[in-house]
Amino acid sequence: MKKRTLFLSGSIVTTLLAAATTVTGVLMTNRLMYIKKKDDAFILEREISSKRFDEAWYQGCPKELLAIESPNGYMIKGIFLKPLETKNTVIICHGVTENKINSMRYARMFERLGFNAVVYDHRRHGESEGKTTSYGHYEKFDLQAVFNKVREEMGHDAIIGIHGESMGAATTLLYAGTIADDADFYISDCAFSNFPALLKEIFENTVPIDAKYSISFADFFMRIRDGYSVKEVMPIDAVEHIEKPVLFIHSTPDDFIPSRMAEELYEAKSEPKRLKLFDQGAHAKSFNDNPGDYEQVVAKFLHDFVPAYRNDTQTLL
Repeated sequence: MKKRTLFLSGSIVTTLLAAATTVTGVLMTNRLMYIKKKDDAFILEREISSKRFDEAWYQGCPKELLAIESPNGYMIKGIFLKPLETKNTVIICHGVTENKINSMRYARMFERLGFNAVVYDHRRHGESEGKTTSYGHYEKFDLQAVFNKVREEMGHDAIIGIHGESMGAATTLLYAGTIADDADFYISDCAFSNFPALLKEIFENTVPIDAKYSISFADFFMRIRDGYSVKEVMPIDAVEHIEKPVLFIHSTPDDFIPSRMAEELYEAKSEPKRLKLFDQGAHAKSFNDNPGDYEQVVAKFLHDFVPAYRNDTQTLL
């Protein structure tokens, strides 16, 4: 009888531990897969009030609404902004929890530099479809579809660049380094270099699991629930395969994705490359806090590393 009682007690404890483990794993991966997004109306109001989104300019700007089928089986929604008579175009990738309105500030900058722009919503953001956020893993295939659409429409003589911010920057590097290095240049603003390392820092003070086990734990459940390993989301490995020029931008006060990750990416990338660290700006705020200097850094990068752009503009910087 005593043995049976001990057996039953052990079975109950094992069942409870398994249930607790499953619940913890689901909660951890829910935080990643279904990260709470900013409200679209909030983003619009924020950008209007900060004068980073000019409604009058937008209403008068020639544009094409985009609905592009993702290789992942859903529709990506975007806008092709065409204020200039040029084929040269920059595709702009926003960060996690944001949407394409957040990208309009960069579209205006690139307009001044001689480019039209495509802004679009990542999967599960804004108007785009898609069930989960994958921090660049599935998003890189969406970017491929957007790039192919732009190249098809603009032709092979157009200068096409990609600008990404935060998750959008990681997506840009993953696309260029693992799918196709087809753009003429890339700008990576505050990308993470190593997704597992970033998750470890995030989980250290928020998850009741020893940090050295948390990534393996999260990875196990992510494989089951969303079909990929967090260890596959490694821009630091991708940049080694990028031959086109990359401008890495970060701000040293960033306390979400540390600026050392931009330095790691810069060191891993072969020439041509450039790194700019701003002294002011929280995460994804380098442009907001240093708009003039930011634009000059981008202009100088284009002039120095994109010969076709230099020939088009004849700019002396």
